[in-house]
This record gives sequence, structure tokens and C-alpha cells, in this order.
Amino acid sequence: MTEFCFDKVTVIGAGTMGRGIAQVCAASGSQVQLVDIDAAAAQAGRDAIEGSLGRAVEKGKVSTEDRDKTLAAIVATGKVDEAVASADVLVEAAIEDMGLKRKLFADFAKAAPAHCLLGTNTSSLSITEIARDSGAEDRIVGLHFFNPVPVMKLVEVVRGNDSSQEAVEASLEFSKRLGKDPILVRDSPGFATSRLGVLLGLEAMRMVEEEVASPGDIDKALELGYRHPMGPLKLTDLVGLDVRLAIADHLHEELGTDTFKAPQLLRDMVAAGKLGRKSGEGFYTY
Repeated sequence: MTEFCFDKVTVIGAGTMGRGIAQVCAASGSQVQLVDIDAAAAQAGRDAIEGSLGRAVEKGKVSTEDRDKTLAAIVATGKVDEAVASADVLVEAAIEDMGLKRKLFADFAKAAPAHCLLGTNTSSLSITEIARDSGAEDRIVGLHFFNPVPVMKLVEVVRGNDSSQEAVEASLEFSKRLGKDPILVRDSPGFATSRLGVLLGLEAMRMVEEEVASPGDIDKALELGYRHPMGPLKLTDLVGLDVRLAIADHLHEELGTDTFKAPQLLRDMVAAGKLGRKSGEGFYTY
């Protein structure tokens, strides 16, 4: 039986999700290494955390003492092997590419300590497939966080076909330690959240195509009528239209239903570089 602990966390990938995960892990008391193969990108991720915490202090949401403790617990590094070798928990937050993730976890399985819990932040790719032939299938789980990580309470814990009960229980405990409220989902296309969220987003896009209502009014319908904190089109802009398209195509292929067939509008916007907030324009202009 593997005994898991959460003292040292290594986060692979210093983008939006990776740095958010690093922040909440550090705030919970773990020592965190924020890793990117480009050391400058890792440092930029840490700088972004510092900026985020600074704004939280100005708004009175975080004390200066907690800000300083959190920042002191985060080290940015480009030394991947060293960071993995010292981890009690590893969370991978790289791009949604099955080939890349399989290679990463095969490498992590060799480099990480035998007690290390190995988590992937994938929002839709199969945990079982990511773990296949890694040599550590029993320790690999889905740890799907939501953006913005410091604010969103949910973590979707995904049990792969070979994930051990100990690893699943440790994942739930780890999520709660971070102040999150986890759910447990079986490894299936889109899990629970992406399958539901993408479905709603695609239907909202079809409504825009059909000129049922404006993007603003469609979002307002869900925000005021169903108390969603953010409408499906605003959320698509936040996540990235390219990310949503990739997930929709994956679900369409895996589930074999036109329910997840991406609207032509989405394809056209992605082709035009209208990716949402990160490009300055999506269904809204930023």
C-alpha cells in the first residue's frame, strides 16, 4: 500500500492553470516547485502569481502575511527532473495532447519517488490512456481544476481504470486540503464537467448562428434565469475558443454523436484567430 503525503508539490506547466494550481497548493502549506522547460516561462508564472496576490491584498481578500507565506513557498524552475524527483504530489498542466501527456507520465513514473501521487489536469483526455504503459498506472489520476483556480471550488477527481483506491482517496484528501470541494468521476469521454459544459456552450453558439439572441442576452439568460455565475459564451471566451473546439472534436469522435459536433461559427472564429480573452476578441471584445 502506497502512503501518500502532500508536503512537496511539483506543478508541470506555468501557464494560467499551472500557476493557479501552484498558488493554491502553496497557500495550503505545501512547498511548491512551478516547472516549465523554459525557466523564464516558469519565472513569469511565479511573477503572475505575485501580481495576482498583490491585487488580492489591495482588495482586502488576502492578508500581506498570507501573501508573503504563499510566495515564499513557490520556487520557479526549469529543472524538470530535479523537481519531479523530490515531489510528493505532481500535477501536470501541459497542453491537451495525448502523445505529449503519455510521454510525460512515462518519464514521471521513472523520475518520481515511489510514493508520489501523479495527477493530470486534463479536462477531457482519457486518464487510462494517459497512464497506459507508464509503469505507474495505479498512481495516476485526473485532478481537473477550474479557472480561475484560486476562486473555483471544484476539483474533478477522475479514476482511471487502473487507478488504485489509495490514489483516489489521496486525491480527494489532497483536494480538500486545498480548500476545494471534489467530485469523483469514472474515466469516460469528457468526464462530467466538460461533457456538460461543452454541450451547453455549443448549443449557445448554435443559437448565435441562428440569430436566436445576441451573445450578451444568451449569457444573461443563463446567469439570471439559472443563476450561472458566468454565461456559456463568456466562459468559452475565458477558456479559449481553440480549447473548446479541441474538446468538442474529441467528444464528437469518442461518443459518436452529433450532439458534440462543433458549429461552423466556432471553426470560423478559431481560424480567424478570435480565441477569446487571450487574443482580445471572441464572442466579446476585450
